[in-house]
Amino acid sequence: MDSKEVVLLKKALERQKKARQQAERILEEKSKELYDVTHHLKQANSKLENLLSEKASEMDGVFINIIDPYVVMDLEFNVINMNASAKDFLGYDHSLEPINLSKLVHPDYVQYTVESFKSLLEVGTLKNYRAKIQVKDQSEKWVQINSSLIYDKAHKPIAAQGIIRDITREMEINELLGEQRKQLDIIVENSPLGIVLADKGKIIKTNTTFSELLGYDSDELNTMSIRDISVPDNDDDTQKMMERMNRGDLDKFVIIKKYCKKDGSVLLAKTSVSAVKDSHGNMEYQVALIEDISKEIEAEEQLRASENRLSTLIANLQTGVLLEDENRKIALTNQMFCSLFKIPVAPESLKGADCSDAAEQNKIYFKDQKGFVSRIETILKQRKLVLSDELEMVDGRILERDYIPISNNGIYKGHLWTYQDVTLRKNFKKNLEAEKEKYSNIIANMNLGLIEVDNNGIIQLTNQSFSKMSGFAEEELLGRPATDILKVRNREVVEERTNKRLKGISDSYEIEVQHKNGSTRHWLISGAPRYDDAKNVIGSIGIHLDITNQKQLELQKERLLQELEKSNQGLQEYAHIVSHDLKSPLRSISALSSWLTEDYHDILDDNGKFNLQQIQEKIEGMDNLIDGILKYSSINSDTLDTTAVDLTIVVQEIREIIFVPDNVNVIIMNPLPMITADKTQIHQLFQNLISNAVVNIEEEEGLVEIRSVDKKTHWEFSIKDNGVGIPKEYHEKIFKIFQSIGNEERSTGIGLSIVKKIIDLHEGKIWLESEVGQGTTFYFTLKK
Repeated sequence: MDSKEVVLLKKALERQKKARQQAERILEEKSKELYDVTHHLKQANSKLENLLSEKASEMDGVFINIIDPYVVMDLEFNVINMNASAKDFLGYDHSLEPINLSKLVHPDYVQYTVESFKSLLEVGTLKNYRAKIQVKDQSEKWVQINSSLIYDKAHKPIAAQGIIRDITREMEINELLGEQRKQLDIIVENSPLGIVLADKGKIIKTNTTFSELLGYDSDELNTMSIRDISVPDNDDDTQKMMERMNRGDLDKFVIIKKYCKKDGSVLLAKTSVSAVKDSHGNMEYQVALIEDISKEIEAEEQLRASENRLSTLIANLQTGVLLEDENRKIALTNQMFCSLFKIPVAPESLKGADCSDAAEQNKIYFKDQKGFVSRIETILKQRKLVLSDELEMVDGRILERDYIPISNNGIYKGHLWTYQDVTLRKNFKKNLEAEKEKYSNIIANMNLGLIEVDNNGIIQLTNQSFSKMSGFAEEELLGRPATDILKVRNREVVEERTNKRLKGISDSYEIEVQHKNGSTRHWLISGAPRYDDAKNVIGSIGIHLDITNQKQLELQKERLLQELEKSNQGLQEYAHIVSHDLKSPLRSISALSSWLTEDYHDILDDNGKFNLQQIQEKIEGMDNLIDGILKYSSINSDTLDTTAVDLTIVVQEIREIIFVPDNVNVIIMNPLPMITADKTQIHQLFQNLISNAVVNIEEEEGLVEIRSVDKKTHWEFSIKDNGVGIPKEYHEKIFKIFQSIGNEERSTGIGLSIVKKIIDLHEGKIWLESEVGQGTTFYFTLKK
């Protein structure tokens, strides 16, 4: 039922109420007259009887003419008389059947009826008795009864009379109104808006939302005024609007108002105030709807800040931006757009300009002028998204253009053009493609095999060299798992390296693989992970080198080294054997020579003695030569015993061991370092060089200077003398075995060979600077 029906029903109900009230007044008046008449009957019976007869007739007329149902019953609820309206309403006729009204009362109202009847007996009248009854057709009706007692001559109650009003419709309306009122209360209480009822600035009622907004409970708010909860700075505005409403100038107004919350903070709210008036147009009270707009204001501020940031961003973009409305008027542009098209004005001054003829005006800047104009017309007609339109300009620049249509709820609102200078990018792309083609050709024709696989080991790319290396054609390889087609003997190595690629690790390794023809090949692989644009590993790439020939050479080298090692070992053993075998007859010859000298000392002449002495010297030289050969053969890397060696101490020990003439001084010019080396070999190295220096000095004041210099990775040493010097032609020759200078008989030609071999083993080198008669300086280096 809608609100209009409710209003009509209310008006009909009001009319019925007025008619019934008028009938009740008539009945009461007549009943009172009847009561007065019966009272006077006690004084004048005869006159009273006549008068009663007259009045009874008159009452019968009234009884007949009453519109509402009228019933007279005895004190046992039995109907004595009833009018036609009562017969129609109840469905019973007392003249045809006995009626007891108590039987018609609904069970829920029996007790109420009993108590109401007692009150009637005590007072004599009963007003506004309301109950539910059941009429003859079994339907339920709501009734309201106003009744009074009827007395006999002794003023004893003998019956009761009453007018029955059918209030069923009224009760239904009231129930409907009550339900609507409940629903309205629920809506008000659950409204997201705060609701306040106020009269003359005094709060009458509030809902839960308003209480929650301010932090007060409803009882606290009901004791307060609007001014009590208002921030003073905008209270005057509210007051002015209220004065206009009170004068009748306004029925409603909206204001942004600040309220004081209980915790001391301020609530910013949109307040809508409406006047509620009575039927005469007088204002009874005001209803205010309060909406918290704090978040909305904050959002607006953030939106404004965002718009400012966006405007700043657009202004500083390296992309030309042109925003047109639905009428092709410029709404926004930036400096880059003006620069791209050489527009000599500020972007702000273009706002509102008409772009309808812009294509025709600006086509001169483009190589394809017709195409430029027709393309814009097509785009604007279709109003569909267009990306990366390429435009070639007369000055050689290349622009990339985007078109973005803008709609709001399906309604076209304009469009956005963006222009970007991609000249460098395009040129770079062309160069990149050329480089890519060049390197593709290089890869295709290089001697190194190339293969690309994804994370599942599926072959994605190979070159000709790889096909040649493996024996498989490109079509046999592509799209197949590498491990299925390539028979690798040490497959676990490949699996290990594949896991490394997934972790982004690059390395190199060797594998044995079976060629298609069944032969075994050795490959050196340099593998690296392959990434996508997001730096995710999507596979790996491998460069393959066939090192089968190198492997065979390595095997040959290993065999030769093994044979050389055996040969060296045999040579060393041979040198020891030869040394022993040669020294034994030398010792015998030396002994025999000594015996001849001793036994025939007095017999031998000077020539004989000289010959025997020469024999001893040759024997000694031969012995030294054998020792030198033995030492030279025994110097190798296997005999190195590296330890910390203090060279200053080594030189001091050598000065004490070797014979140094009194006219010769061996001087250390600067502190010598502590090195890590074979002490015995280093001792032999310095001893040989210092001995050579001392022996070859013929000056009255001989001098041997020893120096060292730090050369980062090596130590550089020098041993300088002021001896006879060495001719230039011997500077290289003297380091070879059995090579000596001139006819020096006491020299074996092995000493400097031993020196060079020791220096080679310690990863150094040796050279000299010398002039005949100017002395000699030997330089050599030793690795740190």
